Amino acid sequence: MEGRPRSGVRTRGGSLAPGGVVGDGRYRLLAQFGIDERAGAHLWRARDGQLRRDVALTMLVGDPADAEAARQARRTLDRAAHAAKFTHGGVARVLDVLSLGNGITSSEGLLGIVVAEWTKGSDLVDLVTTKPAPPAIAARMVQALAEAVETAHQSGLVLGIDHPQRLRLTPDGKLRLAFPGPLPDATLRDDVKALGAVLYLLLTGRWALPGGPPAIPAAPRSPSGAVVPARSLEPRVPAELSALAGRTIEDGGHGGIRTASAILRVLDQVAEAEERTQLIQQVGSEEPDDRVDSDGGIWTTKKPVKDAARRRKLALGVTVLVVAAVGILAWLGMMAISFFQDDPESGGPPVNVAESTTSAPPADTSEPEPQPPPEGAVGDPVTPASVEVYNPEGVGDNEGRAGNAVDGDPTTIWRTDQYQQQLPALKPGVGLIAGFEESINLSKVRIEADSPGTKVEILVADSPDAALDDTRKVGEAELKGGQEEISLEQPVQSQYVIVWITKLSGPEGKFVSEFGELAFLPAK
Repeated sequence: MEGRPRSGVRTRGGSLAPGGVVGDGRYRLLAQFGIDERAGAHLWRARDGQLRRDVALTMLVGDPADAEAARQARRTLDRAAHAAKFTHGGVARVLDVLSLGNGITSSEGLLGIVVAEWTKGSDLVDLVTTKPAPPAIAARMVQALAEAVETAHQSGLVLGIDHPQRLRLTPDGKLRLAFPGPLPDATLRDDVKALGAVLYLLLTGRWALPGGPPAIPAAPRSPSGAVVPARSLEPRVPAELSALAGRTIEDGGHGGIRTASAILRVLDQVAEAEERTQLIQQVGSEEPDDRVDSDGGIWTTKKPVKDAARRRKLALGVTVLVVAAVGILAWLGMMAISFFQDDPESGGPPVNVAESTTSAPPADTSEPEPQPPPEGAVGDPVTPASVEVYNPEGVGDNEGRAGNAVDGDPTTIWRTDQYQQQLPALKPGVGLIAGFEESINLSKVRIEADSPGTKVEILVADSPDAALDDTRKVGEAELKGGQEEISLEQPVQSQYVIVWITKLSGPEGKFVSEFGELAFLPAK
């Protein structure tokens, strides 16, 4: 579900409606996904006519003659431009920042545009207005967003996540800031309070901060002005999770939570406890039904898990039936032959049993039929036409040495940068993409590397610049050091293969991985 498009909005420069163009004609508007009234920010999905890709636009609507509005817009644009250097899976990458005279004409009725990569997935507002999220799922979703906030705050960056229409739920079930562009006066504390408000929203369907969208009701408050605990609205919410949301949202008191790192610690504990409780309940159920998720099926974003045990039972049953059928047919055939041979009216010669058991069979002069190669056989490695660093969220690691991984010499290596934090704290991963002259029927990938503990995934893509969401995982392994082969479940036709690192090797604070040699083996 990509979300419900909203209707067009009138501006001083005309109508912002699907089909219109902005950015001096470069971006064609496709669908509106919300308005942040506090900043006059209109959130749109658009099509980049030059690069032919979808993008997210945060358009600052206002009168260029209004000096204060223009100043506030410049502050937001400056912050967005600064955030363009920030890469994290929880935040859409800023691609460009447009201002009056620099990509925007005065007739457009806009003060600025923040252009970001488009985030596939679901509209968060549509989901929470349908049904609150189960507590364990809500905790994990906010955990992913809190990791992005914590990483940004370490660099002194404010993300501006304090409006639910700026967030989207990715296909793998993670919250992501899809429309960057923080308010001019937003602070680090505002980001932390927003984490509590997002958690409260997921648990109750209510928004606990000012300036929420009309589609979401405001959270009720006690006579003292404090937000009513989430547990009071939804009894299934664990007390710890309810307290975490309330303590994060409120400014006063000695028990307030003011950092994303503190939120992460509590969320991890609560999510694990809640998932453990759910597992116990499922195991204790007398009549489990894996077809129905009564506790929030709308929040399931992964593909259904295939039942391997059921497949094996079915395959065994079919095999038994086939063998039985062949045996019966063979028995009937032998009976028919015996009948005609023994019947004197059949016209056949009498059978001499002694001769039939001692005479040699006629020599077989026909040439043997060629046998197919054994299952799983592979051919010689196919040399890629090109090898580059694949890092869709920033500049690649040691790009000049990517070719060392396929030069036939395992002593020449390609190495990642050294990271103080383990993946995916700063980015989801990094790796190498191999391009071939034409598609190969890939069966195995051989890796020679002295990086024990490194976790790699084998991805295939349709183009050399494919987004991570557009790739497909066909294999994975944790390296032990030395030469290893990763076998695919079945051969895959592809022209572009990515060896993607999701966990680095090395001690705390000095995380790094390397490849000495990569080989791509096709099926015979």
